[in-house]
Amino acid sequence: MTDQIFSEKRLSVRRKCELTGIARSSYYRELKRPPSEAKPQREAKPQQELRGEIAQIALEWPSYGYRRIQRELRRRNRNVNRKRVLRLMREESLLCAPKRKKISIADSRHILPVYPNLAKDLTVSAPNQLWMADITYISLPKEVVYLAVLIDAFSRKAIGWALDRHMYADLALKALEMALAARPVPQGLIHHSDRGSQYASWLYTRKLNLHGIKISMSRTGNPYDNARCERFIKTLKEEEIYLYEYDDINDARLRIAFFIDDVYNKKRLHSKLGYLPPTEFEQAFFQLAPA
Repeated sequence: MTDQIFSEKRLSVRRKCELTGIARSSYYRELKRPPSEAKPQREAKPQQELRGEIAQIALEWPSYGYRRIQRELRRRNRNVNRKRVLRLMREESLLCAPKRKKISIADSRHILPVYPNLAKDLTVSAPNQLWMADITYISLPKEVVYLAVLIDAFSRKAIGWALDRHMYADLALKALEMALAARPVPQGLIHHSDRGSQYASWLYTRKLNLHGIKISMSRTGNPYDNARCERFIKTLKEEEIYLYEYDDINDARLRIAFFIDDVYNKKRLHSKLGYLPPTEFEQAFFQLAPA
């Protein structure tokens, strides 16, 4: 092999080995090896196929890191080591989408009643024990619209949402009504939100009280109390909203509905759920739960 690089007449074997970093024993062993015993290229085709599959997953899920991609490969019957996935992603420059800073739009400067934080020390062990709500904004080409969401804290599943041109209490109420239509309301269910006027309004709290739902609100200036809902909004923006330029509010509604219902709830792997989608996580829970 080294004779193809250096001529025998110009360099000694010792000097060749020094320059190439090859041991002298390996040099002589290579010379004696019959051509038929030459080492084949290591898994060239499988390696190319794996690179292609990783690239396909990264294109479908731009914010997936190497851990989620490795888990997705396992779900596709590909048993690949995390370090190998990380190395291939680095070589292919398959970097995650850039992060953006969250801007709070909560209006807590009001004279409406606020409620104590019931979720702070709560250990959630099943669905429909704790619902979490929040509101964010979305910039469209010609206007700004607002999205209200509700998630189940146990499964991180999005259970209610509403999109409109305003951020009044009616917007939050529409998201709540979607959740109430889709989920049972067991005794002891807690609804947690920030101290925004939408959630403190008479219209909203009356609906919660009518269904026997306990009201909980975050502490002032504490960003961690509603972290699970805020993390959902961050995922929604990074993996859907920031990647597309919606034509108008109707286009935004269609795309966001598809992402929430068909992508996030049913397909996207969640690291806090053992790398299962929220719907699959809930199904697994109910299958194992005693009758």
